[in-house]
Amino acid sequence: MGELSPWHWLIVAVVVLVLFGSKKLPDAARSLGRSLRIFKSEVSSLHTDDDAAPPAVTGGPQTAINAAPEAARPPAPVQRD
Repeated sequence: MGELSPWHWLIVAVVVLVLFGSKKLPDAARSLGRSLRIFKSEVSSLHTDDDAAPPAVTGGPQTAINAAPEAARPPAPVQRD
């Protein structure tokens, strides 16, 4: 009951071919491969980031907020007259 026979896979392949067409399938496969490659590289970079110890922040949370670059800070409120 849980196994798919070769006939089931053939029917699925025909339905996919009919829905997407033979011209779009190579592009879709290429895009999927690129996406998987990017995902794999991001996951591996996360693993390498976890291995490296983050720098210790001293001085509490106020120091960390003041040390943030300007681009990371929220914009100052605009006063209108």
